[in-house]
Amino acid sequence: MKTSANGSATAGSLAPETARQAFLLLRTVFTVAPILFGLDKFLNLLTDWTLYLAPVVTSVVPVSGQNIMSAVGVIEILAGLLVAYRPRIGSLVVAGWLLGIIINLLILGSFYDVALRDFGLLVGALALNRLATAAGK
Repeated sequence: MKTSANGSATAGSLAPETARQAFLLLRTVFTVAPILFGLDKFLNLLTDWTLYLAPVVTSVVPVSGQNIMSAVGVIEILAGLLVAYRPRIGSLVVAGWLLGIIINLLILGSFYDVALRDFGLLVGALALNRLATAAGK
């Protein structure tokens, strides 16, 4: 690491390492979280996931809410794995998925706090995409 005359690290020498650390942190989170939440769609240990499903979804798709959430779980697991192996593509899939979740929550007309949190996650997924693009991953 380069240091200036007064002994502090220069910004240019930290930027690549800082970007690499941010990339690894975001990639890890956007790999592990979707996989864990996807698995929980089958177990319902964290919550009853069907409470977050807008009724219009079950009226359009002729299967039970739990079956829909099981399909959601599979998609989330696959999205997490895609982030692990192809973060540039996987991050966009996760961002799109989060946008779908936000729209579902807004249609539901409640859980606005969760929708806002998911918007923050969507921005994080887009940041991962930019870091992955810069790193050529």
